[in-house]
Amino acid sequence: MLIVIVSSNYLVQFPINDWLTWGAFTFPVAFLVTDLTNRAVGGQAARRVAWTGFAIAVVVSLALAPWRIALASGVAFIVGQLLDIVAFNRLRALSWWKAPLIGSVLASVVDTGIFFFLAFAGSDMDWLMLATGDLGIKWLMAALLLAPYRVMLPRLRFWVPGH
Repeated sequence: MLIVIVSSNYLVQFPINDWLTWGAFTFPVAFLVTDLTNRAVGGQAARRVAWTGFAIAVVVSLALAPWRIALASGVAFIVGQLLDIVAFNRLRALSWWKAPLIGSVLASVVDTGIFFFLAFAGSDMDWLMLATGDLGIKWLMAALLLAPYRVMLPRLRFWVPGH
C-alpha cells in the first residue's frame, strides 16, 4: 500500500497530456489491495490496512511531494478507502466481481474529486480536465484489475492468520 500511494503522489505531478497524469495508472492498485484484504480477512482488517497506509504514506509523501499534494492525497485516500470498504461489504455476497468493481468505481469518484480539488484548485493546472481524465483511467484500471483479483481469490486462505 505504501509503495502504491507514494508512487501515485509523485506521479500525479507529471501530466501525460492535458487530461491525464501518470498517477492514474498506479493509484487504483490501492483499491485492489484493500479489496483483497477485505475479502480475505474482513472489513475491520481492511480498515486497519487503509489507516496504516494513510499514516505511513502521508509522512513519506510529505518528504517526496509538495505538502498540498501530500495533504490532498491523505484526505482523499482515507475517505475513498473507507467508502470502498463500506461498498464492498454491502455487495460482497453478490457475484465475485461486483463488490470490487462497484466499490472501486464509487470510491474513485470521491477520491478523485477530493484529491484534485484540494491539490490543484486555484493553481494554473486545469485540474477539472486532469480529474476527468484520471477518473476515466481509474475506471478502466478498476475493470482491468479484476483479473488479478480473480486470480488471487483461491489464494486468499493464505492471508488468513493460522493458515
